[in-house]
Order: sequence, then C-alpha cells, then structure tokens
Amino acid sequence: MAGIYISYPFCAQKCSYCNFASGVFPKSMEPVYQERLLNEIRAVRWMFTPETLYFGGGTPSFWDLDALREVMAAVPGRPWIEATMEAAPGSLTEERVAAWKSFGINRVSLGVQSFVEREIRRTGRKHTAEIVAQDVELLRRHGIESINLDLIAGLAEQTRDSWEVSLDGVLQLGVPHVSVYILEVDEDSRLGQEVLLNGKRYGAPDVPSEESQVWMYERAVERLAESGIQRYEISNFARPGWESRHNLKYWKLEPYLGFGADAHSFDGSWRWQNSDAVADYAQEARELADVANERHWVGLRLSEGVELEERFAPEVKQFISDGLLENFGERVRLTPKGVLLSNEVFEAFLK
Repeated sequence: MAGIYISYPFCAQKCSYCNFASGVFPKSMEPVYQERLLNEIRAVRWMFTPETLYFGGGTPSFWDLDALREVMAAVPGRPWIEATMEAAPGSLTEERVAAWKSFGINRVSLGVQSFVEREIRRTGRKHTAEIVAQDVELLRRHGIESINLDLIAGLAEQTRDSWEVSLDGVLQLGVPHVSVYILEVDEDSRLGQEVLLNGKRYGAPDVPSEESQVWMYERAVERLAESGIQRYEISNFARPGWESRHNLKYWKLEPYLGFGADAHSFDGSWRWQNSDAVADYAQEARELADVANERHWVGLRLSEGVELEERFAPEVKQFISDGLLENFGERVRLTPKGVLLSNEVFEAFLK
C-alpha cells in the first residue's frame, strides 16, 4: 500500500545547514497554504488506502492543531500503520503531543543534530540536551514509543570527542531509531555556500575535515551496532522491527503521494514534484520513471542490497574488485567502504 508525505515548510528560524525548501515566511501565508494543501488532497481520486503518513518540512510540529486535524481528516486510512511527525526539540507541549496522539500520530522524529550546546548554537537551533530528554519523556508518557533522533556529522566546532558526547546522549535515551547524516555541502544551504566559498560565516572555518566526518559516521555505525541498533539504510539505524515503514517505501520503489511545497510523488511508473516555491507550489511536472535502473541505485541504499541483473554484471564485478560492493547470498550490497563512496556506485546504474 502507498504512503503519504505532507510538507509543512514553515520554520521559526532557518538552520545554517538546511538545504530543504523551507524557511521563515509571513504568518499571513499559512492560511493560504493550508487552503491550497487541502484542495490538493481533496482533489485526489483515491485508488488505494494509505498505510503510512509522514509530516515533514519545515517544522510541522509547530502546525496549528485545528489546521493539522483538518488536514489529517482529509487523508483516508486512519488508523495508519505508521504516522510520523517531524519535530524540533523544544516545540513539544503536553497539549500538542496529546492532540497528535488523538489524531493518529504514533511516531515522532526529533531533529536533534547534536547534544553539544556550542554546536547546536552554531546551527541556529536553541535546544539543549536536557530539552531533548524532556521531549522523549513527554512522548513516552503519551504512549508514543516509536521515536527517531537525527544526528549530523560535520557541524561547526564538532570534534571526535564531542561526537562521542552526542552518541552517548542518543544511547542514554534508549530510542529505537537513529538517523546519522554527514553534512551536505552545497549551494542550497548557507553553511554549505560558505564552505564552498571558503567564507567565515556560520562557522564554516570550524567545520571538521572530511576525514573526521568519515570517522564520526563509522564510529556511529560501530557504537549503535554494539547497542543493538543496526544500520538498515545508509543513514538510518533501528532496533529490529522499528525501521521506518514510510521511508522504506522510497528505497523499495513502492508508491507514495506527496502534498505541499516541494513534495514528490511516485505511482510505480511516473514521478512528479510540486514547485518548491511556497506561494505557487501547486504547479507540477510528470516524468516516466526508469524503474529498472532506479531499483539498483535506490535498493543499494539498503543494507539488504539488491538482486543482481545480468546487464550490470561488468559494473558490479568492477565494484567488487574495488572493494565497494560485496556478494550477499544471491544479492549484492555496499561494503563499509562502498557506503562512504556510494554516489560513485549509484552513478553506474543511472544510464
């Protein structure tokens, strides 16, 4: 069954590392966005009943509760097998969490990024490790046990010692799911632009080296595995049975519909994407997906790998020789070295 993604692009502040189509917009834009979003959802001729629902952004944890209730009521399938709310630490309240639970939210993903205050402040975030712990306790008190914590390796002023502190923070809270991302350096974020231009703003000179970032990622893989939290996708780790049901749809090429600014959709054959401009997001363009090729580079993101097709045998043989892929029963998967150079591997299947 398909999944549903709904974008809420509004934020209280724009984080320096963020390269998403989100930001600080006039308050008056929210009711206009809400109306367009509802019109888009209500126009769908539902050929299936969604089993997963995911609210991303942006900071959807700030969504007005009455407005959120109205949007969720427009989506069929309640109770969904999994309904995730992305949240900024410190944005949770008793009222909000109780309402989310009553609406059908049963999973929350907290954008922690770091447990070290000096690193958090350089991103523009305002939470502390204590606030994260309080949020986790609040969620559990309301019966939401499926909790993910995000970490980023590569933040300004981050060191190998401070990374251990962040890993300690995650493990002490005992959550069943963790996402670990290496800082993306591109022109779509303020920090990324500064790094590319050798600038001084947003802590760019204090971003750790690529070598240190790789060490941090590999250290996270090691420590999480020791605690029973296994990597099942390049950036995602979970205890058995706690994997993200919604995100797995992306990597297994299952259908999903996206609503709101910059939301993507895939019906098994066609892909389309809404405009990333909040004011006119309802525009879309569709293209026929190359599912046969996508299955390989998307599937290789998963630790279970993919079944080998004969037409890619030369490429796979070379990658095995280079130590980037390995045989896994009748499948092939990325090696630890291949994970770090995954984009080079994926490019071979995009032809």
